[in-house]
Amino acid sequence: MRIDKYLKISRIIKRRTIAQEACDSGRVMINDKLAKSSTDVKVGDMIEIRFGNNTVKYEVLEVKEHVKKEETENMYRIV
Repeated sequence: MRIDKYLKISRIIKRRTIAQEACDSGRVMINDKLAKSSTDVKVGDMIEIRFGNNTVKYEVLEVKEHVKKEETENMYRIV
C-alpha cells in the first residue's frame, strides 16, 4: 500500500492530499529513507514524520484496505 494512503486510512494524517504534501516535501521517512507519496509500506516498517519541530515514529503493525475507526489503533504503534 502507498504511504499516503496508509497515513490516511490509519488516521495518522486526516487527508490524503495533506499526506501526499508531507511526503513530497521530505517530512516523511520510512526505515530512515526519504519517502515519496508512492513508496510502499509493509508490516514492520518504521515511519518517521516531522510535524514542525516534533518528530513522531510509528511502527507498522497491519496494512488493510478498509478499516473501521475503532480499529485504526491496531494498525500502528508509536515508538
